[in-house]
Order: sequence, then C-alpha cells, then structure tokens
Amino acid sequence: MGFSQSTTRMAGGVEGGRAFPIPEGMSLSYWLQGVRASPFLDHRTTGQLPKSAEVVIVGSGMTGTMTTYELLTRPNPPKSIVILEAREMCSGATGRNAGHCKPDQYRGFTKYSESFGPDQAKKLLEHEFKTWTRVVDYVRKENVDCDLWVGDTLDVAMSKEVASQVAAVYNDYKSHGGNVDRVNYISDAAEAEKVSRLKGAQALWAWKASTFYPWKLVAHLMQKCLDKGLNLQTWTPVTSVTASSSTPSFWDVNTARGTISTPTIVYATNAYTSSILPSFAKYIQPTAHMCDKVVPPRAYAGSKALQNSYGIMMPGGGLYTINPRCSADGILLFGGNGPNQRMLKEYLDADAKRLFDDSLGNFKPVTEAVRDLTSSAFEGWNDDAPAPGVGPEYSWSGIIGLSADTLPFIGKVPDLPGQWICAGFHGHGMAHIFTCAPGLVTLMQGGSWVDTGLPECLELTPERLTKISEGVNNFGKRVL
Repeated sequence: MGFSQSTTRMAGGVEGGRAFPIPEGMSLSYWLQGVRASPFLDHRTTGQLPKSAEVVIVGSGMTGTMTTYELLTRPNPPKSIVILEAREMCSGATGRNAGHCKPDQYRGFTKYSESFGPDQAKKLLEHEFKTWTRVVDYVRKENVDCDLWVGDTLDVAMSKEVASQVAAVYNDYKSHGGNVDRVNYISDAAEAEKVSRLKGAQALWAWKASTFYPWKLVAHLMQKCLDKGLNLQTWTPVTSVTASSSTPSFWDVNTARGTISTPTIVYATNAYTSSILPSFAKYIQPTAHMCDKVVPPRAYAGSKALQNSYGIMMPGGGLYTINPRCSADGILLFGGNGPNQRMLKEYLDADAKRLFDDSLGNFKPVTEAVRDLTSSAFEGWNDDAPAPGVGPEYSWSGIIGLSADTLPFIGKVPDLPGQWICAGFHGHGMAHIFTCAPGLVTLMQGGSWVDTGLPECLELTPERLTKISEGVNNFGKRVL
C-alpha cells in the first residue's frame, strides 16, 4: 500500500492535517491539577531547539516516554534523542485518563475473535495481563510514587439481559481454551449485590487489576531519561514532517520553534497522529471523552470507602468505570461509556473541531448520568443532606485515539523509511503501552516481530491497512 504525508479526507471524521492539540484553553484533569508546581510542565532541556538528533519522538505521554526509556537503557543507545511535546509534558491521553490499568481477562474475547480469530483474541488477553504485570513489577521494584493500588476489579452486570450477554462471552472464551483461572465469576444476584455494593447487580466477574497516578509514573520515567541525556522540549508543537532537502534519508521535523532533522522519527501521537501523518486519518481518528471527579459522601468514606475498581455494565451497552483511589485520597473518578455519552457524541459530531478539543469540561448530561447512577445504585449514597464539597465536583475531557480495527498500530510506517509509530490505543492504552513501546524499540533495533513477544494482530503491516481501507471501520466500536 502506498503511503504518503499528503492530506486524506475522512467522511464523518477529521481530515488529515487538522487534529492538532489545541494551543490554549485545555481542561485540566484531576492528574494535571495535582502537579501545577512541577517544573516538568514547561521543561526545555536546552533553550534552543537542537538542529538535529539521532531520534526524534513526538509526544511525551506514556508511549513517548516509555519508548525513550527503552532506547536509553538498552545496549548501544542513540547518541541523541529529542522529545517534542506540543503543550505541557504528559498533557494528552495519559494525563487525562481515569487512572486504570485493567487487563481485559475475558470481556473483549468474542469481538476480538470476530475480527482477528480466537487464537489472536486469546493472545491479546494474555498480552494485557503481561502488560499489567510489568507495570506493577516496575512500580514496586523502583518504588515509584504514583499511588499504585492492586486489588480486585469488578465487572458488574446491572440487568439480567446484560448478565446473560456477558456470561456468553465468558463461556465463549472458556470454551476456546481461554485461561479463566484468574477470574472469579459470581452468577448469584444476591451475592453480586453484596460483593459489589451495587443495588440491582445481577452478576459480576472479578480479577486483579490496578489503578495509579499515570502522570507521576511518566514523570518518574522522564527523569530517568533526562538523567541519561534526553533533550525534552515542551510547548513545541510539530506542524509537519517533510523529507530533508539537505540530507538524504533524513526527515525535517518542522515545529513552531524551528526545524530539527533526524533519520528516525517516532509517532507517539495517538489521537493526534493524522495531524502530522495525514494519511493516517483513515486508521486513527480522535474523539473527546469525559471523566468526572466525585467526592464520596460519609456512607462511602473512611472505613466504608470503596475497595474495588469497577466496570458497571448497563443495558444498551453503557459502561461506567470507577477508580476509587482507595490507596490515596478516596476520590472517585468516573469514566467509561455511560448512557449519556450519546449526547456527548451528538455534541461532538455537530462540529468536527470538537472531536480533538480537550477544553470541554463539566458536560452536564454526562455528569447528570453519574449523579443518577450513584443515587440509584449505591445504597445510602443520599442518606446525608447535600453539603458543599460532596458529590460530582468537576469533569474534564481527553482525546481518545480510536483505531479503525480497535487495536493499536505498532511498527514501521510503510513507504516512509525511518518513521515508526506506536499509536491508536482506542481508549485502552494503559493495558498495552508497557509492552508495546518496548516491542517497538525491539523493531527499531533490527529485531523481528517474533522478538517483540506481541500478538501478531498489533503489527502495522500493509495487509492490515489494506483490510481497513477495503471496508473495516470500527471507529465507533467500543470493546471495553
């Protein structure tokens, strides 16, 4: 498949060359609010942009930082690496998510099987478990201050119909030889209510997962990289990438502050990929998503605080996620794809610019849906009179990088030698990046796909892109 830097127009989406991070007015996530005094936010290792580097990485979130860390800590590291960040360090999806590292252990199996076959579907779920294990092991080994919690995550079905549908997926996975030993399935409704503390729960599935402060993990990794010679340039948006007119086999990375030339560029750009790789608009599209910060009432504070993370599965395909931050401040962070996300979608679709605009905050329909859920499903939530500082307090937006086939793209960019990509995480990056970024570095250093240890369906190949171009389009399909 021929590939180029030329603009591609998307019907019903954002055309290539448009989806840049907004330069001002971005909403501040819970995570970004908590680090306003950090010197990382506007760090520039050198006052002037270097003229050249052996490797240029675009993006300072988990993907860009982890890729840099792997390059610098393996034998024969590059002599120079520059990270270019359009805004504050880690102010994209990693700095805006709900703080989960939740490896899917069954729920996506059937949908993955339909797209990639049961063997690849099983590999994907094992890959996510491996990723989670690596995150936990690294944080514990390095004693990273990032509020890591490890415990049971609960997938809770809130109607008999949903319970039946999810049980069918679980049994499908099991019948194909999937490892369900790590999952505790409770099919009795009374027991599901007791364990989940959710009125109306019909069934639940529990397994080990984590929540954490993702920005702080990135900051830890970034400091390691800076100590090893990384040059980080924040507030340096890349405007285009062009073939160098002066040096064969080099690329000119053009920014608002000048041009830097390199033989190797890594797109760790997720939702914003098509802004500087316009042809990728066919494969990765941006969309805004909301998270809510909720201060729990007395009935869910102190010794009564929630002790699990949640995926609350509603009729009609709705999904609420909850990060209870029970190892830290007890603030509840709500995300997911709740019922009123439909209204958000209608709002976004009315103007394509809104799809990549993360200035949106306090979108009332989504917050009201969260308020309705807590009032109706959590026993005793409204026992006390309303008081200032309790309940939904604030919501922010982040931009998800939707993949046309729901999976990230890892590998060489076809027909553009020296260009690499690790992007398109479809709202599920924390369960991929800690293994995908190292896998990309293995490829960059001459290794084979087998050497990466990643599922074959994650590899960026011309065949995969052709399949998408010929009709596969799952931009609107949410697996998790």
